[in-house]
Amino acid sequence: MKKRTIHCNEIRTAHIDQIVTLNGWVHSRRDLGGVLFIDIRDREGRTQTVFDPTDVPAALFDQAASLHSESVISVTGKVRHRPEGTNNSKIDTGEVEVMVESMEVLNAADVLPFPVDDPETASKVNEELRLKYRYLDLRRPEMIHNLRLRSKVATATRVFLDEMEFLEVETPTLFKSTPEGAREFLVPSRIHPSHFYALPQSPQQYKQILMVSGVEKYFQLARCYRDEDLRADRQPEFTQVDIEMSFIDREDIYALVEGMMGRIWKEALNVEIPSSFKRISFEEAMNTYGIDKPDTRFGLEIHDFSEAFKSSGFKVFSGTIQRGGVIKAINAKGLADVTQGQMESLTQLAINHGAKGLAYIKVENGEWKSPIVKFFSDEEKAALQKQLQMEDGDLILFAADQWLAACEVLGRIRLHCAELLQKRGKLTIDSKRFDFLWVIEFPLLSFDKEMNRWYSSHHPFTSPVEEDIEFLESDPKKVRGQHYDLVVNGVELGGGSIRIHQPELQRTIFEKVLQLPEDVIKARFGYMLEAFRYGCPPHGGIALGFDRLIAILCGTLSIRDVIAFPKTAKGTCLMTDSPGIADNRQLRDLHIQLRAPKKEQSE
Repeated sequence: MKKRTIHCNEIRTAHIDQIVTLNGWVHSRRDLGGVLFIDIRDREGRTQTVFDPTDVPAALFDQAASLHSESVISVTGKVRHRPEGTNNSKIDTGEVEVMVESMEVLNAADVLPFPVDDPETASKVNEELRLKYRYLDLRRPEMIHNLRLRSKVATATRVFLDEMEFLEVETPTLFKSTPEGAREFLVPSRIHPSHFYALPQSPQQYKQILMVSGVEKYFQLARCYRDEDLRADRQPEFTQVDIEMSFIDREDIYALVEGMMGRIWKEALNVEIPSSFKRISFEEAMNTYGIDKPDTRFGLEIHDFSEAFKSSGFKVFSGTIQRGGVIKAINAKGLADVTQGQMESLTQLAINHGAKGLAYIKVENGEWKSPIVKFFSDEEKAALQKQLQMEDGDLILFAADQWLAACEVLGRIRLHCAELLQKRGKLTIDSKRFDFLWVIEFPLLSFDKEMNRWYSSHHPFTSPVEEDIEFLESDPKKVRGQHYDLVVNGVELGGGSIRIHQPELQRTIFEKVLQLPEDVIKARFGYMLEAFRYGCPPHGGIALGFDRLIAILCGTLSIRDVIAFPKTAKGTCLMTDSPGIADNRQLRDLHIQLRAPKKEQSE
């Protein structure tokens, strides 16, 4: 093989009359009037090469004519201007071509299971087929672009944090089980029978111990694992930008992350973003958008009408308020012409998320069309008109329930209405606009009715807001956490908190609030409580979803498009056919004996 002298995307008019050697893949082959044109592609781009039967031996011409796409070749030839009128403005090398003098076939490819040279055709290929032949899928320029950008952002992140005097520290990926979080992947120990490691859901406990150790500023691009049901923005293994700092407060985290996002957006997209991000409380986010990760690029905001309807003749509304609930509504402007099927879909969406139904008003030809309007007083109608600015073509949608449930139902409805309006051309959401915001002041604790106990909304190491500590035991629902989420365009990019650093307060959370038994506390967190007794500084941090970050920068909805070898929605790798079956010797060494699945046992 002749060594490459230049990449396929480097050749320009300045190289005319030079002899060059290109190594790469056959991107496409065309036979025009007896002359053969082969585009050769490498990681950087592609160049058109020309096989003229009057200039090359017949055997070489025939060999080139028989090549399948994606065969690996090395060609040598002279660079020349393309003939007048044949320039290709779609590629960087479109003004030149290489007149081939010699070629070596390094590896002839079989017929491909799907084409990779045409972006439109390749993108329509079934995703499972693409994942089975991921090595072919990754050859597509779109996928190489994603991997290149991922690498670029990883470097920019490391450089920025190094400039901020952070130390990159690797933490173990064989940890211990902490089952109060998401489901974990367990790893059996051969040396310690009946004992298991767990792959970490995050390096949370290790990074806090690093603060106790005096590292002060830590980060890593950490691999994390969760055995959860998957979707477009979830994988069983993922990467997060993990950060922890000592002697800081929330403002220091905000400033650090805002600076880092500014650097990343500039490096990746050459886009300037605001130097500081808007902040809204969890309560405000839920009241206004019905979700704690709102997309603020469009309106359709939620309004509260609990006061207006507290004495309403419409008993569904007034009765809800008397039971401590709320009445909320949104105006889906321009959506009054929804079809019956679409209205039924909206109603079913509400029911699927806990509502008993979906009350509505259509404003058409100056009339309010709804089976519930006849129960409204003039004052109630005036309140609706004033807050919602109702006009012809509007669709008003209501939720009557307890506060959180009402907010969440309308939050789902809001997003669905936005999709319908976009399809009708009545709402435009700028895909190149990035709305960053911090969502803050989350409740420290949430109540599990089935378990009849409180649990941590974030994790049990989150510090309560100082002035709320007095309510921890007497009225936990009042306690706000020093927790913050970074959101962009409706995607939760990451979350973090100021941590508890006092052993007494941490023990109070474990014992009296979460009601964990002493043996559980000792087994899971004993070493942390002991470490805190030897001088733990105030500290806090954040973890940013690196895969989600890259997906946003690449403009794709699925993180599978920005991970080299992702799993399917069922958690399998189709290319390697994993997970696989362990043989009996491996199981014996690990002290594991398999039982037949329940279905087989019953048979």
